[in-house]
Amino acid sequence: QVQLVESGGGLVQPGGSLRLSCATSGGVFRINDMGWYRQSPGKERGLVATISTDGITNFEESLKDRFTISRDNNKNTVSLQMDSLETEDTAVYYCYANILPLGRVYYYDYWGQGIQVTVSS
Repeated sequence: QVQLVESGGGLVQPGGSLRLSCATSGGVFRINDMGWYRQSPGKERGLVATISTDGITNFEESLKDRFTISRDNNKNTVSLQMDSLETEDTAVYYCYANILPLGRVYYYDYWGQGIQVTVSS
């Protein structure tokens, strides 16, 4: 059973920093793109950033100067460094990975359970 598990969330003051990490487990054969999305109550889930196996990134434009995405292809993990956090960044953050499972023909989109990030003074 393929699983994605986020860690590193919590409460931080405006202007502070936080680093999210996501680990994959289960019958993973190959991982294509990985990334992060976020969702606030009453809002649609939106892109934060994705990163390809070759390290090519795709950011929500308004976040690219404050957030940094990275991945470790040996450990099958992806991280999100968030700096200069604002109250508007408060959301549930979801890890995403496009994965070819063992014994399967097609790639599937997998999502973590989500982790809360709260930016408040």
